[in-house]
Amino acid sequence: MKIKELPSSERPYEKLEMYGSEILSNAELLAIIIKTGTKEQSSVSVAQQILNLGKSSEKDSLRFLQELSIKEFMTIKGIGKVKAIQLKAICELTKRISKPINNKIKISNTKDVAKLLMDELRYERKEIAKVVILNNKNIVLKIINISLGGTNFACIEPREVLCEAVKMQAPRIILVHNHPSGDSRPSKADYKITDRIYECASLMGIELLDHIVIGDGNFESILMKGND
Repeated sequence: MKIKELPSSERPYEKLEMYGSEILSNAELLAIIIKTGTKEQSSVSVAQQILNLGKSSEKDSLRFLQELSIKEFMTIKGIGKVKAIQLKAICELTKRISKPINNKIKISNTKDVAKLLMDELRYERKEIAKVVILNNKNIVLKIINISLGGTNFACIEPREVLCEAVKMQAPRIILVHNHPSGDSRPSKADYKITDRIYECASLMGIELLDHIVIGDGNFESILMKGND
C-alpha cells in the first residue's frame, strides 16, 4: 500500500505532526527522510529494507547506519545517489550531536574518558587512535586524531602522539584507541607501545596518564587500575 492510500493518521508526516516524533517507528522516521518510495513499494517499505541491512545484536539499534557507505545505501531499490548522500549526512549529524559540547570537561577517572569517546569509537571498522590533551587540572584542552584508517596501532610513532601536546606545552595526555573486534583486552603490542610512549613522554616532561582500549561497549585501562 502506498503512503497516500493510508489514513492520514497513519502517514509518517501527518503522524509526526499529530502525535510527535517519539511515537514513530524507525522505519517511519527513515521514510520521512527518504520522502518517496518506488512504484512497487512505499517509502516505509524502502526504509524497512534499509533497516534490514543491520546485523546488530542490539535490538532496534541504528548504530549500523553510520557504518553504511553510499554504495551500500544504493543497493536498496528506491535509494539513489542523492538519497544515499542525504542519509550519510543525517548519520554524520547525529554522530556530531552525540559529542559533548561542554568545553570544560574534567577527567577524573578512566570511565570519564571511555564515556567521552565510546560512542565515536565502538563501531569503527578500523583502528583509530586519539590523544586527549589535558592541563594540570585534568581539564580537556583538545582531542586529536593521530591515526585514521590504519589497521595496526602498534605502528604509531611516539612523536605522532606527543607532537601536539609539545606544541601546546600541555603537561598531561591520555592515549585512546579502539579494537574493531569489539574485544577491549589490550594486546602485547598495546602494552609495548604504551611503555615506549610513556618513556618518551617523560623525557619531554609530559605525563601519560593512561592508555585506554575501547571495545564494543567495553573498555580496558592499560596504566590505571579500578576502571570498573
